[in-house]
Amino acid sequence: MYLSDPIVKVKGIGAKSAALYAKLGIVTVGELIGYFPREYERYEAPVLISAASDGSVCTVEGILTESAKPVPGNARRMIIARIRDVSGEMEFRWFNSPYVLKQLPLGRRLLFRGKVSKSGRRLCMMQPEIFTEEAYRLRMKSMRPVYHLTAGLSSNAISKAVAAALSVTEIPDPMPQKMRRQRGFMQLADAYGEIHAPKDETVTREAVRRLAYDEFYRFLLSVRHMKMSILREANSSVIEKHSYADAVLCSLPYELTGAQKRAVAEITNDIQGAYPMQRLLQGDVGSGKTIVALLALSMCAESGFQGCLMAPTEVLARQHYDTFCKLLEPFGVKIAILVGSQSAAERRKALAGLADGSFDIAVGTHALFQDSVQFARLGLVIVDEQHRFGVKQRELLLRKGMTPHLLIMSATPIPRTLAMMLYGDMDISLLDEQPSDRLPVKSCVVDGSYRPTAYRFIREQAAAGGQVYVICPMIEESENSEGENVTEYTARLREELPGLAVEALHGQMDGAEKNRILGDFAAGKITVLVSTTVIEVGINVPNATVMMIENAERFGLSALHQLRGRVGRGAKQSYCIFIQGNEDAESRERLNVLLKAKNGFEIAEEDLRLRGPGDFFGIRQSGGMDFRIADIIRDAAVLKDAKEDIEALSAEESEAQYNNLIAERSDIVVY
Repeated sequence: MYLSDPIVKVKGIGAKSAALYAKLGIVTVGELIGYFPREYERYEAPVLISAASDGSVCTVEGILTESAKPVPGNARRMIIARIRDVSGEMEFRWFNSPYVLKQLPLGRRLLFRGKVSKSGRRLCMMQPEIFTEEAYRLRMKSMRPVYHLTAGLSSNAISKAVAAALSVTEIPDPMPQKMRRQRGFMQLADAYGEIHAPKDETVTREAVRRLAYDEFYRFLLSVRHMKMSILREANSSVIEKHSYADAVLCSLPYELTGAQKRAVAEITNDIQGAYPMQRLLQGDVGSGKTIVALLALSMCAESGFQGCLMAPTEVLARQHYDTFCKLLEPFGVKIAILVGSQSAAERRKALAGLADGSFDIAVGTHALFQDSVQFARLGLVIVDEQHRFGVKQRELLLRKGMTPHLLIMSATPIPRTLAMMLYGDMDISLLDEQPSDRLPVKSCVVDGSYRPTAYRFIREQAAAGGQVYVICPMIEESENSEGENVTEYTARLREELPGLAVEALHGQMDGAEKNRILGDFAAGKITVLVSTTVIEVGINVPNATVMMIENAERFGLSALHQLRGRVGRGAKQSYCIFIQGNEDAESRERLNVLLKAKNGFEIAEEDLRLRGPGDFFGIRQSGGMDFRIADIIRDAAVLKDAKEDIEALSAEESEAQYNNLIAERSDIVVY
């Protein structure tokens, strides 16, 4: 098979299974092989039943106290078994699994692994794995891949499908042998095999290193191409007027921070220069990037050019649109909005006005990329949260004008040394101050025993008119993986918080449903929003006063800091509760950084210092470009290697490799 073949060619995948894989964005064999685990499960030594806690994943061992038996009349054909050890008793339940009866002989010592829950006073495991002593000893030496799932697919099913694909798929390795030896990389096919079926932690780490390098190399190659393209162009949109900007500043009820003033000056200087501006505006959530963008767009409109701002969500695009209309329409600036849910008539009006120049500014989402969107004289492109779009999309937007100026805004705090590597084509402005009228968010790191207190606090905040975010690391329960999930947590909170409007939000919802829920939360119709990190760059809700993050140890520090920045945006005091789901001392040390550091940049630097090479996937999401396996903090040394290798290419070699990359339309770099 080849990487471009449809997934139905893989043994064991029929049309029904292919439809499930399509929900995960997996359509081809290459996409299946490139669907990396989100973490690895390790099989630890068995514990006493008395040491098993509610919500934990563990292994217990013992002898059945009585024969396992089906529960009569149960619609799901439940089977129950019990074991006892010196410390207590535990019950096990399986549904629709009649085959387990043969694995449960009386009098034989067995081991059971699964997620523990409490049923009344009794400890229970649902659908546990069953092992003999010999089988479990072998399993203790292995790591089991755990994937992001959708209903109907298990991690085991994905592992089998990937193994079947890898056994018959040709995976060329275009990296020259000399380069591979110089950097100490394994072959590409071996890296894919090891990442999906790890045999040894040290070897798996090397597989991650190779695949992370390839991702960084592709990204930096694209960045270099963009930079060379820009340097070949003269500034065709010289923007000089700024009386609108001065008037807007006079109308504001606050004064810009020193960092904002500095950023505006740097942007003003760029858009008058010899070459088109390429600038990154980097600042914490709530540091005031939006007003800087508005001032740049006002100068663009006053000078006779059009500008556009692309936001990561429709709700945020509408919030930006409302702000821009309020502050700029008094000066005659005409603003259009382009989002997926607007009516056909609204869309036609916006498209016509942008094409004939009667609209000065467009605010929208990915809808701005479409071929039907044409500008009369596009002079400035602003992208909010660059890593949500990617280099190729950024380039598509720039092609809609005669090399317009580009300003990228990001709330992802990245250590400056890494930012200079990732954004090598851009100048960087830092917003490292918070507005003086903003109250710091009060934060704490606690364990799971604090939940009842947290729920009481949420009720108090809701009674005072506040709103609450609750963040979970998973969408739904994932086999035996520890960690709270949105689906179950939402149901639990509805019981714990009767009378409050509790809703769920996650990335597998369709766009219309996500926008509806985000809009309802912004409008105050929802009191508690249980979500994955999809809200990280979602909306501005000044009324939200509490952020509670479950299993905080599973996230990168920068991601946690960004989530915390979703609250504290109004006049009320706000709070962030980080709930640590394990008792690991190193995890507690990492999380305590969030209580001490003054801003996101300090946190990013500390994350860089604390993160070790052994952190595979459990605490990824350190921010960056949504790489599938590379992590800019964990893999900082690999990023540096990729940067050096890209810089060593001649201009001709760089362009040739970039053209090959585009022609291949795959994840394989042609060196």
